[in-house]
Amino acid sequence: MSNTPVIAAVDGSEHSLRALDWARTEALRHGCPLLVAHVLPDHAQLYAGRRASLHDASQPEEFADPVRDWIRSLFGGGGAGAGSGEGSGLPDWVTYEALEGSVPEALRVIGTRARMLVMGSRGRGGFASLLLGSSSRAVASTAACPVVVVPHAERSADADAEAKESAGRVVLGLHAAETPDDVLTFAFMEAAVRGTTVQVVSAYAIPPSPTLVIDSPFAVIPPEGLADEGDGVPAEREMLRSQTERLAPFRERFPDVLVEQAAVPGDPAGRLVTASRAAALVVVGRHHPRRTAMSMMIGSVAHAVLHHAHGPVAVVPTLKDDA
Repeated sequence: MSNTPVIAAVDGSEHSLRALDWARTEALRHGCPLLVAHVLPDHAQLYAGRRASLHDASQPEEFADPVRDWIRSLFGGGGAGAGSGEGSGLPDWVTYEALEGSVPEALRVIGTRARMLVMGSRGRGGFASLLLGSSSRAVASTAACPVVVVPHAERSADADAEAKESAGRVVLGLHAAETPDDVLTFAFMEAAVRGTTVQVVSAYAIPPSPTLVIDSPFAVIPPEGLADEGDGVPAEREMLRSQTERLAPFRERFPDVLVEQAAVPGDPAGRLVTASRAAALVVVGRHHPRRTAMSMMIGSVAHAVLHHAHGPVAVVPTLKDDA
């Protein structure tokens, strides 16, 4: 078993329960530990700080933590094979950790030792109408590890004919020239552990035309379909060739992972959102790799997909400097 955990951020809400369930399955799939992290509410942090500063032995060492009790009940309570410390009462591959500080900062820090950090799209706070909570957005924008955001149940949608092209697949949003290798590696690894296909979606620019069909379905094209005599506008065919060249080393590294390629006109975000209705996971890079003063801001494609996706979305940062 790998020692690098999948971390699930929970707060006791139904949204975080969906994220925990997804993270649990992911940890079992990767054969790694599951760390359940809960950022304590302000009143609990004040109690812990007061007790530590006053050294008041008359106060109980453990403050009430309903989320900890909730996690224990979900995993079957105590008994043989239970973990130790705060994880007592949990299976030996599951631990629980209560965190202090602001939610984004606490999760950013703990994410430095994670395989990935999984959280719901909304927590207990905020407005019910929001598609993406402020904490989820902040963590996805700054964490050092991949962040998987699992949308709330109301955003689930039945797959239409176009979405079914992506059923069960890991869908990768790829800019052939600029998406960091870390993003591709994550997508291929996720497809490998699931025994499924990577579907690669890239966008190409085309000049406006009176005969342009604005929202025509994209075609999924295997590599052997890229012969010179094939159909497709020149920009589309050039994008598919760029994809093929960029994907070549990953096909060699993951020979058992099937690859499908798709090129769409304009912005790929809409296609990725559509694919999320049926995909196992949508994978996007966090931001444009060019280093600027605004480089910590999440990119426009990742931002749009996070706000509108119907299924889990992984936002992957550049995990190392390839320069």
